[in-house]
Amino acid sequence: MNGPVLQGRRVLVVGASAGIGRAVARLAIEAGADVLATARRKEALAELVEQAGGGSFATIDLASPDDCARLGREAKDALGAIDLAVFAAGTARLRRMDEMTAEDWAFTLNTNLVGINLAMAAISPHLSEIALVAALSTESVRNPFHSLGSYAASKAALEDSLRAWRGELHGTRFTCVTVGQTFPTEFGANFEPDRLGPALDAWAQQGKAQAALMDTDQLAEVLLDSLAAVLPYPGVSMDDVVLRSAAPHTASAQQMHEAADYMGNT
Repeated sequence: MNGPVLQGRRVLVVGASAGIGRAVARLAIEAGADVLATARRKEALAELVEQAGGGSFATIDLASPDDCARLGREAKDALGAIDLAVFAAGTARLRRMDEMTAEDWAFTLNTNLVGINLAMAAISPHLSEIALVAALSTESVRNPFHSLGSYAASKAALEDSLRAWRGELHGTRFTCVTVGQTFPTEFGANFEPDRLGPALDAWAQQGKAQAALMDTDQLAEVLLDSLAAVLPYPGVSMDDVVLRSAAPHTASAQQMHEAADYMGNT
């Protein structure tokens, strides 16, 4: 862990109640950073800062424009200025494209695209002179998984918005982090079992079923170390990071179903 670099740094983690965001926030706290962890679930955030032994938290729902605006004030009050911001929040509907309703699209885009951009706008006045802003995307951009096309589309739009921020807010670095299949996370916690089964079969048929997934804590440590390494050098930008499992795409549909049973998704 790159503790000396993160010691005393001011870090904002959005989407810190579970999965990658939670692991990043915990590791940053343990490395001596001053961390503000945000997400929708107050209980999970309170548990995080208690277990990590530091940091502060604020309940923020990226789907709420008012909450996105409030994030700027919360960050200023808790951190003063922000050296590193990590946007790890993301949500999805498990739906075929022809099944997506206007409400489903709004649910996906309001968090993954609109909310993140509104939140970035809210924190932008409070970014330090060395600030680095990182947002998690997905390896399914330009290669969507069956029934997760809307999720891939929302992340593709997020990636373009990061390019726009990079070109317009000069002096601040924006890093797009492409993340592959990782466990454990709560990304699929709300997927309906009757939809997940057919989706797992389709993913295997598409050749997207990897024999092993990345470990969440290991991924978070690699990610945070990478961001910490470039943080002290504002003249160096790390525009894109790709982190994916090294395992081959050889898992069968049966193995995917067994893994889903183990994860409690079916």
